[in-house]
Amino acid sequence: MEEPWLLIHPDFKLNEKSFSLTDLILLAEALQLEGDKEEKEISEFLLEWLYPKNTILVNTSGSTGSPKTIVLEKEKMIASAKATGTFFDLPAGIDALQCLSVNYIAGKMMLVRAMTLGWHLDIVSPNKQPLLQTIKSYDFAAMVPMQVQHSLKELHRIKKIIVGGAPVSAVLEKQLQEVPSKVFATYGMTETITHVAIKKLNHKTEKKNSKEAYEALPGVAFEIDSRNCLVINAPDVSNKNILTNDVVQLISKTKFQWLGRADFVINSGGYKVHPEQVELVLALVIDAPYFITSIPDNALGEKVILIIEGNKEEFPEIEYIGLHPYEQPKEIFFVKTLIYTTTGKINREETKIKLFSKK
Repeated sequence: MEEPWLLIHPDFKLNEKSFSLTDLILLAEALQLEGDKEEKEISEFLLEWLYPKNTILVNTSGSTGSPKTIVLEKEKMIASAKATGTFFDLPAGIDALQCLSVNYIAGKMMLVRAMTLGWHLDIVSPNKQPLLQTIKSYDFAAMVPMQVQHSLKELHRIKKIIVGGAPVSAVLEKQLQEVPSKVFATYGMTETITHVAIKKLNHKTEKKNSKEAYEALPGVAFEIDSRNCLVINAPDVSNKNILTNDVVQLISKTKFQWLGRADFVINSGGYKVHPEQVELVLALVIDAPYFITSIPDNALGEKVILIIEGNKEEFPEIEYIGLHPYEQPKEIFFVKTLIYTTTGKINREETKIKLFSKK
């Protein structure tokens, strides 16, 4: 029996051209020799995917610990692709936009879905304004919040959008209510082969107390460990339970509310502060990149601080309405630019080290 990852769907198109297995291999080899940096990255993934070996190596972004390289089974990646197609009703022949780097799992899976399900996939550079690189309309796309934020006026050209890689701010979620597209936040990581849970970001009909809950995809179940961190059971994509560093409020075996990363939790005067929850509130009053962290304090043990990209003069006064006294920043620091990871997330630790090494 032929390896399933070598079965290219007959409806599959890449940048409006049809490709057989042989055509794809030839394209990948040509891009390896003549392509630009992004094209060579695509070619490297295609050649690894189309090789007879049943696994591939993938870099993680650090959701379950320190970033590392892990092995994923190609058949489980195909199962994940089919689950996405079924859940979001994305059959063969749809037009999809690929605007994420193939260096990480989300970008790789867009190609896998297209080859497996027979999508017509257009690839553009994974910058912050992908829709400015095309005039077409699409049925589906996956983006990170930064791309969504910079594409609000063009999002109507995509019918369904999944957003992952970082939390969606309260301000961005509010802006999405005016967007006709169906937009979903996803929860997942490299170890789960992208998303295992989703929540609607606009056009909500759920009761208020369940609006913020992520809901499991079919075949996925959740529990928590002694740290109140999420444990994922997803047999279709992983042979064992996946332990995460995400602190959650477990609503049921298939629903949870995400609170933040366990390694980011601040113990201030005995009160546990989740920086990501504070950041969601501050998004209503701060129009600049920022994050919440802490520094040692003799009285509190750790005190909450706010680091903002910009100048002090731009933020004469910040109101902390809706925050518990222990959640309110005790000091504000300003930096010229924040440091980011290769996946577009704020690198909190490196930014903090750079800031305080100058003091």
